[in-house]
Amino acid sequence: MRLLAATLALFCLLPAVAGAQWLPGQSTEAVREGLEIGTSTSEIAITSDFHGADLTIFGALSNTDQLLLAIGQYDVVVVLEGPRQDATVRKKERVFGIWVNRRSMTFEAVPHSYSMSSSRMIDDLTTPLELTDQGIGIDHIPLTPVGFVGDGSNLGEFRDAFRRLQQGGGFYDRNPSGVRFVSSNLFKASLRLPANIPNGVHTVRAYLFKSGNLVTQESLPLRVIKTGIEQTITDAAHSQPILYGFASVALAVITGWGASLIFRKD
Repeated sequence: MRLLAATLALFCLLPAVAGAQWLPGQSTEAVREGLEIGTSTSEIAITSDFHGADLTIFGALSNTDQLLLAIGQYDVVVVLEGPRQDATVRKKERVFGIWVNRRSMTFEAVPHSYSMSSSRMIDDLTTPLELTDQGIGIDHIPLTPVGFVGDGSNLGEFRDAFRRLQQGGGFYDRNPSGVRFVSSNLFKASLRLPANIPNGVHTVRAYLFKSGNLVTQESLPLRVIKTGIEQTITDAAHSQPILYGFASVALAVITGWGASLIFRKD
């Protein structure tokens, strides 16, 4: 009797086992969403009359959930991040009627420029902790002081001052509606290039969020170079500083002597 019951139980389990068996080549994980981005150029040449411009980034999503896409559960953030370097913020104080630099703080390897566009306000995309962990957004860029020793009471003050100076100078910019979906899976983003954008290799970063969670990200380099006489002078100053110094002094002497001849009074 027990043997008959065991046999019947085995036959009942066979369909479930057959349906759950793994087949060679079959993935055991769900396919994740994909993200691809591109620009019309990999290099931007800056001339003397450059007054800023807009850079357009195109992107495509793949393996998306069409229902979540239809109800707006996918969001994209695109960032153009400039070369990283140390930045020093100084605070002036009045001493005997004279404003002098009394305190300063240097932040390690911060982006010289930062332009961000998103499909909506980034504070509505996900939690502040997630933005801080990924360093997404002007308010969440890591600002680590170099050799900082103290109680940290002035740290927030210098961080706020740095962000305020960068935004006031046009180096840091954000557009909460700069990413637009042109179709169900295609989008384009507009990023602002400041007039005084620094030379060097910049990085375009794109982040894909689904229902408030970061799914994937992509990046690509963008080179910014100066062209014309300004770049020639800059290259000469760095490659041959001694010759450049003598040439500058000679040009100043000749210019001053020529001006004295033109404007002298007989």
